[in-house]
Amino acid sequence: MSGEQKATTRGWRFAARVVAKALLLFALLNAVFAVLQPMEWLGQFSLYGSVYPLRPRLPYGENPDESYNITLNNIPAMFASHVITQPKAPDEYRVLLIGDSSAWGWLLENADTLAAVINRAHYEIGGQTVTAYNLGYPVMSLTKDLLILDEALHYQPDVVVWLVSLASFPPEQQTFPPLVQHNAGRLLSLISAYNLHIASDDPALIQPDFWARTIIGQRRPLADLLRLQTYGASWAATGIDQAIPVHITITAHDLEADESWGEAYPEAAQLTRESLAFDVLAAGIAQAGDVPLVVINEPMFISDGTNSDIRYNSFYPRWAYDQYRALLAEISAENGWHYHDLWDVIAPEEFTDSPVHLTPNGTQILGGLVGDVILQTATSR
Repeated sequence: MSGEQKATTRGWRFAARVVAKALLLFALLNAVFAVLQPMEWLGQFSLYGSVYPLRPRLPYGENPDESYNITLNNIPAMFASHVITQPKAPDEYRVLLIGDSSAWGWLLENADTLAAVINRAHYEIGGQTVTAYNLGYPVMSLTKDLLILDEALHYQPDVVVWLVSLASFPPEQQTFPPLVQHNAGRLLSLISAYNLHIASDDPALIQPDFWARTIIGQRRPLADLLRLQTYGASWAATGIDQAIPVHITITAHDLEADESWGEAYPEAAQLTRESLAFDVLAAGIAQAGDVPLVVINEPMFISDGTNSDIRYNSFYPRWAYDQYRALLAEISAENGWHYHDLWDVIAPEEFTDSPVHLTPNGTQILGGLVGDVILQTATSR
């Protein structure tokens, strides 16, 4: 073998060793990553609050390139981008608003959300200024709200306001949201702590195996963390965090002659305490401890069109919603919960694309009512 051939052979062997070592190192890093499971820890690192302004609502975006926002399932990362992480001022009376997309402010600019309306009113309690934080999040599920509340209680609230509606109570809704499915560990702790009626082996809950916990298996969540930071530049420049269409299809006034709710019909169904997730609501109140938690049955659209004698709206037949309201009022009274029923306080013309999504004017009206509830709750302590 010539000297040139020997040199070439040595070169290939050296390259092979480098590649082998690189692969071994990469495999080792993946194994360590899978064992340590650092995704939540990584989520705490954020450019928001330093390079970018903090967001006034939790990140959620169906079309990121237009909304400069993204949906992800890393709860610490969601909170790290949010104004709730700023230090609590000595003269601040901190109020947390949790709930579904209506609390989040679907089709509303940030300036028109419920939290913004309350903050503009400059309520004062004992010399402290009421500051409301928007911790609503789209998708109707009490368990999704409970997960957010579990994290939010670390931020020194004085009062929590939980806006609810019947669509958040069915058992099948509890593990439906991706935010719940991808946070099985957090949920399992809550199931154990509060004896929730949710199966710990529910197939909807994603409990990744070793491979799925590696860097390769977590490449999509890792990319989402990076994208959230990337969209911060556009958010900072525009203030846009939701793409609101020019034309909005208004929720239907004329309804189908359909008395069903899910698979239930009035002649065969009776809503009970066991058939709705009142245990999750009770868990949230217990979880809040000494922090007053106010439950508000949120306003909804009430149709006066065709078949409005059968259904209130496209979400609810009258029989099901009436039974739900009666049960919620009864259970709240039995347990001494702070409960307010605002289901019918907003006129039909103040709703947009859904029976629970309000116009800016409708939100302004609701903000005044919720502000009064906050004052009443604070002064009754």
